[in-house]
Parts: sequence; C-alpha cells; structure tokens
Amino acid sequence: MIADFQNWSQSRQVRIETFLEERLPVADCAPERLHHAMRYAVLGGGKRVRPLLSFAAGELSNADEMRVTAVGAAVELIHAYSLVHDDLPCMDDDVLRRGKPTCHVAYDEATALLTGDSLQSLAFQLLAEQCLADSAQIQLEMIKLLAQASGSRGMAGGQAVDLASVGKSLNLPELEFMHIHKTGALIRAAVMLGARCGGQLHNEQLSSLDHFAKCVGLAFQVVDDVLDAEATTATLGKTAGKDADNGKPTYVSILGVSQARELAEKLRRDAFQSLDTFGTEAARLKQVTDFIIQREF
Repeated sequence: MIADFQNWSQSRQVRIETFLEERLPVADCAPERLHHAMRYAVLGGGKRVRPLLSFAAGELSNADEMRVTAVGAAVELIHAYSLVHDDLPCMDDDVLRRGKPTCHVAYDEATALLTGDSLQSLAFQLLAEQCLADSAQIQLEMIKLLAQASGSRGMAGGQAVDLASVGKSLNLPELEFMHIHKTGALIRAAVMLGARCGGQLHNEQLSSLDHFAKCVGLAFQVVDDVLDAEATTATLGKTAGKDADNGKPTYVSILGVSQARELAEKLRRDAFQSLDTFGTEAARLKQVTDFIIQREF
C-alpha cells in the first residue's frame, strides 16, 4: 500500500511539475528577470501537497486528470505566490525557503513583489482558459471558490490576522480562526476544486468533503508548528524556530508539543470520519492525509 501511494504521488508530482514548467513564461522572454524569478519561486521545490489533494478528491467524482492537473497547478501557483510575499521583509522577513534563498534575496524586493502578483494572475488565467467542468456555470463557481480562498476572507485575511497577532496571546479558538483562513482556506479549495472537476456530487457529500478538508488544513498547520519547534533548518528547508523568535502564537506555544501532536491525531480521526460516506473510494484521500500529518513527525 505504501509503495502504491509512493508511485501514485510521484507520478502526480511529475505531472504537476511538467504542467507548471510548460505554463510558466520562459525565462528568456521579456521581462526576463521577472519571468526567471517566477520560475525560481515555483519549480523544483515543495511536496505539491495541495495538488495531491486535488487529484485524490478528483477520484471521488471520476474527474478527468487533465482537468485536475490544471486546478492543482492553479492552487500551487497561489500557494507559491503567498510564500514569496510571506517571506518579504515587510511580513515574515525570511531568507530561506525550500532549501534555497528566498525570492527577494535571490532577486530583489520589487521583483519578488511582482513575482507574487504575476503568479496569482497566472493561476486565474489557467482556470479561465482550461475546460475544467461539464458546464460553464460550475467552472465560474470554481473560479469564484479559488478567489474567495485566496483573498481577505481566506488566505490573505489569515495572514493579516497572523501579522496582527505577533507578540500577543491568542486562545485556541482565535488561533484556529486564523489558520482556518491562512492555511486551511487554500487546502479546502484544493480538495473542493479537484472534486468538482468530475461528476456532480450531492450536497451531503460536498459538505462532508469540506469538513474533511477543514480538518486536514488545521492538522497541516499543527504539524507545521511542531516541526518549526523541533526540526532543524536543514530538515525544514526554511529557518527553524522563527515563530518562537518572532513571538508568534502557535499550537505549540499554546498547547505544548505533546498536546499539539495529540490534536493533530484527533484532527486526522475527524477527517477520516468525514469520509465515511464515500467508503473505500476515499482511500487515496486518507493516504494523502497521512502523508501530510506524518511528514517528518
């Protein structure tokens, strides 16, 4: 089963990487520096967790893999843009990402800002120019879903709360609210967009899938917080311990490492329970969930 998942995930990671490499502007096309920075920020790094969730969710609706590839790539472009902007001096001010200098260090702040802007635009271009669904109405709803997940009611809003919380003490519900938006919104979008690339699921199934994605998004952040507290910079590919150094509230700062791990496991169980309605067809989603929660743990 483990070997089967490794083969499945590696083939989808290669598919996404190839698609992104083909759709990103070539580096020698003007403006060369910006296009080079876009490729630098996206290619050759990351586990492509969000596209894997899209592919796994797509199996529930018998989605065409080319449709899911476009959706997964769009979500990954939004994720990459958010990392470029998060690392800027005006936000988290980090110098290392995915084991190499952050975009503004490798290029400059202005180029990094424009890189994030351009990756966001390219994500929505992909959603608009590909046939993703069986009807134009569903495709418009999918574009709207990613827009909401990326904006002030989603990822960007969560980042705003995160920046405003530095040096403050948050309780658990407040921290959960922040991460439902900052981290969870895009993960939920990856799942729901992948599922909507195929046949129509009924409302109860969509609701169960959304609850699953919410649990996975929170578990992802819990694991991230534990890794930030315990793993090395070499293992993470980014600066370890930075959250604590910057006085950021985390699941570890509120619960401690042991209880944070217990919370991750509880969220895993809740996520799996949400998939009961799908039976054995949800096996791949469960595998991706374990891949997320058990990474370097």
